Amino acid sequence: MAKMKYLGHGSLMFTTNCGKVIYVDPFFGEDYDTEADLILVTHQHGDHNQIHKVAKAETCKIITERDALLGGKHNSFDLGFAKIDSVLAENANHKPEECVGYILYIDGVSVYCAGDTSTTTDMEKMESIDYALLPIDGVYNMDAIEASKCAELINAKNTIPYHVDPSGYLLEKVEKFIHKSKLIVKPSETIELV
Repeated sequence: MAKMKYLGHGSLMFTTNCGKVIYVDPFFGEDYDTEADLILVTHQHGDHNQIHKVAKAETCKIITERDALLGGKHNSFDLGFAKIDSVLAENANHKPEECVGYILYIDGVSVYCAGDTSTTTDMEKMESIDYALLPIDGVYNMDAIEASKCAELINAKNTIPYHVDPSGYLLEKVEKFIHKSKLIVKPSETIELV
């Protein structure tokens, strides 16, 4: 069964059934010793692109927003152990030509990692998302109230509020995120993806 570890802020680590390791937006937390087979970066802000922190397998592939937007379109990638679709991410602080979100398909489960964004037109087109991770900091991204509306658009089975505050997990912001699919995952917590 695939697993997801929330490292904190916007940083995530996934482990597939076959032991492949995927990091998304490495920055927060200290658990980067497990060698990565894939690293995904949504954009080049310092709280999302600390690739140097990650131990890498010899065959590690790194996909950034530049790869995801190559040719002026949102690209997809099939690595065998995972399929990745890049999707629109944008707001007043993040230009759509410099930022993406990712939908990961691993072991029969789909996970939308929004990265830094506010509401996008891609959200209402998403289908059968098992887990959606939505930013709620309300500073460089949407706040919890807007994220609640996005959760309604996406209609994922589970919606996890994240990208709260790099200095700590602010429960009062998390409590303002309201949706029937809400799933709280705290920094350093690991969940099984079912």
